[in-house]
Amino acid sequence: MPTITKPNLYFDVVTYTGTGATQTISGLNFQPDFVWIKSRSAATDNKLTDAVRGATKGLISNSTGAETTDSTGITAFTSSGFTLGSSSVYNNSGATYVAWCWKANGSGSTNTAGYITSTVSANTTSGFSVVTYTVNGTAATIGHGLGVAPSMLIFKSRSNGSENWNVYHKSLGASTNILLNSTIAAFTDAAFLNATAPTSTVLSVGGAGSTGTNQGSATFVCYAFAEVAGYSKFGSYTGNGSTNFIYTGFRPAYVLIRRTNTAAGWGILDSARNSINSANKSINANVSDAEGVGTAGSQYVDLLSNGFKCLDSSAGFNASGDNYIYMAFAEAPFKYSLAR
Repeated sequence: MPTITKPNLYFDVVTYTGTGATQTISGLNFQPDFVWIKSRSAATDNKLTDAVRGATKGLISNSTGAETTDSTGITAFTSSGFTLGSSSVYNNSGATYVAWCWKANGSGSTNTAGYITSTVSANTTSGFSVVTYTVNGTAATIGHGLGVAPSMLIFKSRSNGSENWNVYHKSLGASTNILLNSTIAAFTDAAFLNATAPTSTVLSVGGAGSTGTNQGSATFVCYAFAEVAGYSKFGSYTGNGSTNFIYTGFRPAYVLIRRTNTAAGWGILDSARNSINSANKSINANVSDAEGVGTAGSQYVDLLSNGFKCLDSSAGFNASGDNYIYMAFAEAPFKYSLAR
């Protein structure tokens, strides 16, 4: 039996329409600790907020910008969602939105497992933690609180407004970096994680040259994800330009896909916006564009009971011979799911 039989206790997707005035978004079965919001209908930024940095503290995945205080964005996390102010990025009147929500463990606590002390909000059941830390510019280790080695790490400097989002994915290895806010291909970067894969207790950051993870006295946030069978999957595949099935062991509620060997965007599909197959409504993490709707032969994917299936030769998802990484979270484990 899967460890997690009800994935929506740890991850879920909500859609809503903005009002331009204070409103509460509910419907989750948990209090979210990490919320990623994007307008579907308008070209506005991807906004990322978490309980460790604080509800009003925003970062933008499609920008190098530093953390901002969004006093009219997410103003609080509730037991089943979050409250919004009047910000047009989060809550413009008549605009439609999607929010991807993860449960960690509240506002976090001090973690001294690494050389650098961190603040960590970790959910060891679902394999997700939010890690904040202040660096010193020398190679170091940082505790992440998961108890198992993370499969994916997403880093952003909170205080540096010119620094990229740096991503580690287990399929690429600890000496390869790929940027969340950019379309450039994955590249060799030994300084990024000090060429050291994360362990069950700590992640490593390099010294001089590793500005994306360790820069002077800058403050950082890292979102750490570990794979949990039947709930989450972090893998890779080679495109074939035709029908291409990728097994996850569950029906995906969410899939993030990125081509790695050449330029591409970070495409996000979910079952809330794509309630029936084929799933062709995609949002990109690296741009502010409104939701894109694929046409025949372009960005069609089926979300199935045990994985997802690329149906065409879309460059973003399945170009022949190209390499892809993905992150997926379950709507239901295979044993409990039904194909649509």
